[in-house]
Amino acid sequence: MRYIEPHGHMVSRTTDDYLDMVTAGCAAVCEPAFWAGFDRGSVDGFRDYFRQLTEYEPARAAKYGLPHFCWLCINPKESEDVGLARAVLEIIPEFLERPGVLGIGEIGLNKNSRNEVQVLEMHVDLAARHHQLILVHTPHLEDKLKGTRLILDVLRADSRIRPDRVLIDHVEEHTVRLVLDRGHWAGMTLYPISKCTPARAVDILDVYGSERLWMNSACDWGESVPLAIPRTALEMRRRGWTPDAVDRVVYCNPVRFLRQSPKFTLAE
Repeated sequence: MRYIEPHGHMVSRTTDDYLDMVTAGCAAVCEPAFWAGFDRGSVDGFRDYFRQLTEYEPARAAKYGLPHFCWLCINPKESEDVGLARAVLEIIPEFLERPGVLGIGEIGLNKNSRNEVQVLEMHVDLAARHHQLILVHTPHLEDKLKGTRLILDVLRADSRIRPDRVLIDHVEEHTVRLVLDRGHWAGMTLYPISKCTPARAVDILDVYGSERLWMNSACDWGESVPLAIPRTALEMRRRGWTPDAVDRVVYCNPVRFLRQSPKFTLAE
């Protein structure tokens, strides 16, 4: 089996995880910028983090023959400080031409606050001005639906944004249709105790089909499983999905979206 891990926070994982992923058939990993577990207090802290994503982590993955790509932003959890966010966005263009940088992400909302919405709008503008793909984080709150609607409204308000160049992640049963109906791609995050379990993700695929849908582990230092995608592929096979249909979800779909960036290339 082959698959793409389109959303994994590998800076928080060990090299054993890289080995396990490659052994399971992972053909590439994509790493969005995210929260460090604490709020960073300076632009220099983010500059060092962006260097880690664009220099150190690709080299670590390469030791296991795994192509590594990344996304850049200031995470929604750190967006309450609009002044800091504005300063961080000013340095992101320094990194956008680096090999492996796919776009702006994972941007979005955490608590659905006004400051978070303002910083989201700033990120969308940055992506539009630099012709970048967008990866969006939807909130972990019970009111994920409200946050998803706010995000969709921000995206629709900017006429420069093509819906098919935006992936909205962490969709669940009550938000997936909203995202797909707007023409965006939707991501299902496979967590053992939150977001989507493998069984729930396959339920969503059974109901909505596989067009413009992908799966990811979003593995980090919390309760998460780097091999969640191949394990969910096994659940798909158990339910009668053909090998070709499984391959379309776990490999072909992420490749279709990510190849909109000329930097996403894989050895055939």
